[in-house]
Amino acid sequence: MTPSSSNKSPRTGRQADRRGSGGGFDRFKSIASRYRWALIAAAVLAVAGSFAFTQYVISGLPSLEQLENPRPELATKIYSVDGEVLETFYIKNRSHISYDKIPQHVIDALISTEDKDFYDHWGVTPWRFLRAMIKNILTLRMREGASTITQQLARNIYNLQIAHETAFDKMTRKLREFITSVQIERTYTKKEILEMYLNVIYFGRSAYGISAAASIYFDKDASELTIGEGALLIGLAKGPGYYDPVRHPMRAIGRRTIVLQQMVKSGKLTAENMTAIEKGPLSFHTNDVEGAAGLAPHFSEYVRRQLIEKAEKYGFDIYKDGLAVYTTLDTRMQKAANRAAEEHLAEKQPLFDKQWNWNKHASALAKAVDKCARESAAYRHAETKTQQEAVVNSLRATPQFVDSVKRLWQNIEVGVVLIDPHDGGIRAMVGGRNFRSFKYGLNHATQIKRQPGSSFKMFVYTAAVDNGYPPTYEIENNPISMKMVDGSTWAPQNFDNEIGGKYTIREAITESINLVAVHAITSITTCAQVVEYAHRMGIKSTVPPYESIALGTPVVTPLELTSAYATLANEGVYVEPMSILKIEDKDGNTIEENMPERREALSKETAYIMTSMLEDVINSPSGTGGRVRNYFRFPAAGKTGTTQDYADAWFLGYTPFLAGGVWVGFDDQAVSFTTSEGQGGRSAAPLWGRMMQYIYADKTIKIGRGYFDMPPGVVRETICTETKKLATPSCPTTETEVFNLKYLPAPCDKHGSGARSKNKTQF
Repeated sequence: MTPSSSNKSPRTGRQADRRGSGGGFDRFKSIASRYRWALIAAAVLAVAGSFAFTQYVISGLPSLEQLENPRPELATKIYSVDGEVLETFYIKNRSHISYDKIPQHVIDALISTEDKDFYDHWGVTPWRFLRAMIKNILTLRMREGASTITQQLARNIYNLQIAHETAFDKMTRKLREFITSVQIERTYTKKEILEMYLNVIYFGRSAYGISAAASIYFDKDASELTIGEGALLIGLAKGPGYYDPVRHPMRAIGRRTIVLQQMVKSGKLTAENMTAIEKGPLSFHTNDVEGAAGLAPHFSEYVRRQLIEKAEKYGFDIYKDGLAVYTTLDTRMQKAANRAAEEHLAEKQPLFDKQWNWNKHASALAKAVDKCARESAAYRHAETKTQQEAVVNSLRATPQFVDSVKRLWQNIEVGVVLIDPHDGGIRAMVGGRNFRSFKYGLNHATQIKRQPGSSFKMFVYTAAVDNGYPPTYEIENNPISMKMVDGSTWAPQNFDNEIGGKYTIREAITESINLVAVHAITSITTCAQVVEYAHRMGIKSTVPPYESIALGTPVVTPLELTSAYATLANEGVYVEPMSILKIEDKDGNTIEENMPERREALSKETAYIMTSMLEDVINSPSGTGGRVRNYFRFPAAGKTGTTQDYADAWFLGYTPFLAGGVWVGFDDQAVSFTTSEGQGGRSAAPLWGRMMQYIYADKTIKIGRGYFDMPPGVVRETICTETKKLATPSCPTTETEVFNLKYLPAPCDKHGSGARSKNKTQF
């Protein structure tokens, strides 16, 4: 081996080492040089992706306006005039309660259970958040852990959570919650955060917020919650469905124990107190609150429709803005009306079922079955006309379906409305027999229009009395016929087919004699005048100016007819029926306040004289409304109404303090009573009497028991029974009658001097 080949200089060896050790770097440089543009592109994409993701996260954050003025959805509450909650309208049933009204033990339970470091962090706990995120990434599962109260608030109040979240969605949401929570802490105090949280958190059964939850589960105000009740509700927040105390009471109690233990651990509750709470009683609602109809569902729906109409004018949302709506309804009177309707139907329905025979009404049944078949779900889901007709034919041939239609169609329906005649306030409303389960549908007090029958005669005689004709004026009870507009001949008849003789206006009203009413509209008043009086007194529906209106051929609603009779009770002053007194926003600011709208429709004298005669409808042995006295003994006046073939039965009545209307009939007029049980005096008057009996028996209702006040312009005079003129000492038989001072009859000119042989008193 030569020296040249065997010996290397130290420098030469170090250079070789450098070349050897730098080979990897050279290769990297070589690769980087070769893929330089690809790497640059990747870096740009990474930066752009990070920027895009950051923008995406930011884009989902609430705005500054939303942060400073959060608007959680609040339920609208409908209140009765006596302070009860009738109904709530909501997408999310949430009621607001201020921090100072929330019991301290509820705050303690919340912080001890959900976020013990609440007062020490600034919305998030970064170490817990990062630990949870790393764990989620490593396990490839996005768990919900590490949420502070502020983060939970952010999620709920700004709707940061979406349905069917992917892992990417959840990660994005958690980042948004993190950022939003910090912003919330910068904007609000800790007390404000707690107040917002307890007003938005979901407690199950459509209850959002501690106030709604306290009402639904314990039927009390949130400020009245006990420690045990508050702990149970705080425990619900973890899983409202899983810990539902109604469906899963043991789970709920177990969860409550955990909350109490956390309160003990944090020093907010002693162990002794916890033991006492667990041993103590705990009761909560066991009825399914969701979907339960209220005390006055038809009235509540009537109010809801009005609020929807007002929403555009005022710019509110009845399902989200937490309105307080104060109404005229009195729950005590509503209970009386509900009870009366239920008891009345329980008596009348079996009687009708016994006398109704579908075999005699085959065509009506066929129409009913066909109508119901075309309203069925199977018919709606059929895709072609052929398939639809096949559904109809199949249901027609199905005995069970036909039987269900029979039961539905022969159900007796009712419409009841009660009005305070002095302020127009609707005090009670029963819109149908289904008042216990009603949600949306037909309101038989406000939405049906039916012929009122003889109850419309009141307008004929009111016009006549206002024209100066006294109750003693006599009208013939003879047959009459007349040509109608369509060329046909109209020849009305009396109910009992009896004719002949003369009847006073008082007698004609008391006994509801048809022919006398027709003669009245043709002789002592006019069709146009009767129409005018009907509208003046409260009828809003169209009334055609034909003679047949004397027997009640126009169609009207129970509400408007009741308001017209209320005009008589209010001494001739019509007051527009009213249901909403005041609307307030969530902060108690008045949006709308309503006052009664009044107008003078009649003189006090005419109103009183009509009332005096209508009292006889109830009090006289021959009065058609006498069955009222089987139940109600206080002063009252009213009128029955029965339409052809007993299709509709009516009773409109009033006391000095309340006016009530009752309609009884069927949804399809092909079905009707077939006997005299369908008369207004039998099918409607007893319901009215029952309702008034229950109202006047309720000592908590401050209502007068007095008589109708006779105005100064009316006098009570003794008249000759035979001549109907002012009696002289020689008149053999006399009676008492009321007169307008302006229209007093002349003294009797038939009888000379002599003693009276008999007196007949009439009021």
